[in-house]
Amino acid sequence: MNLLQASASPHERTPLRTGHIMGLVLLALLPAAVHGCFSFGLQAMFVLLATTGSAVLFECAARLIFRRPQTILDGSAAVTGLLVGLNLPPTIPVWQAVIGSFAAIVVVKQMFGGLGQNFANPAIVGRIVLMISFPSAMTAWTGAGTDAVSSATPLVSGNAEYWDLFLGNTAGCIGESCAAALLLGGIFLCIWRVITPVIPLSYLGSFALFTWLSGNDPLYQVLSGGLMLGSIFMATDYVTSPITPFGKLIFGIGCGGLTFLLRQFSGYPEGVSFAILLMNLLTPYIDRFTRIKPFGAVTGEKEASNE
Repeated sequence: MNLLQASASPHERTPLRTGHIMGLVLLALLPAAVHGCFSFGLQAMFVLLATTGSAVLFECAARLIFRRPQTILDGSAAVTGLLVGLNLPPTIPVWQAVIGSFAAIVVVKQMFGGLGQNFANPAIVGRIVLMISFPSAMTAWTGAGTDAVSSATPLVSGNAEYWDLFLGNTAGCIGESCAAALLLGGIFLCIWRVITPVIPLSYLGSFALFTWLSGNDPLYQVLSGGLMLGSIFMATDYVTSPITPFGKLIFGIGCGGLTFLLRQFSGYPEGVSFAILLMNLLTPYIDRFTRIKPFGAVTGEKEASNE
């Protein structure tokens, strides 16, 4: 007798395996990582190496402690660690950055069962933990260049040029300042069909629309802060985003609306991390609301009544 095996999400069919997908994501993040190291210097490189390496070590140790098969070769821990590092300012102490990787890998991912079981994007939660625990370190910025000095981010200063925002000649987190590098990575993932453009486009489009309706500059706001990094690389996470195309559209619009509200009315000038986290929590309900009903199928209530 053939038995059906139930497995954890994601359930999207693709000829690519997890290791291949994670390898492609790492390649897509490479331009932003290289730009961050070039712009912010050795300290940025040390932060990225620390978060990526510690994430892999934490995953290995957690799998041993929980007596589960090792999964470090699938590349998911490396992707999470790199994303944590790219979401941090280059001046953050390395030991604090490692705590972010610990929160992402051990607390959010492994304590909930591992890849496919986490309720939220691990890198997002890692960044939020550091924002709450070390607010001073998480808001200490330097400008790009070898002679970088302390400066405000474009979201705070409001006076950066579009070209500088696009090329990353501004202060900010290691991986968020260069929109060109992030767009290049996003196009690469879409070409390889690792992601679909539904979530990034609906996220950026809805945010730009709300920003324009409020009388602010939508292009400046889209190019500033972590919006590009979040919409392309974190909101599109297979595990914590909806499965159906309509669900992805709702998810992206929700992220855009929440990011606008948080930037406009909260005490946080960024808002991307909290917006994606809140929508991650709503993903199971979005999937339930937008799931496709097979032709000829009856609802659970009808099936129960027929019995």
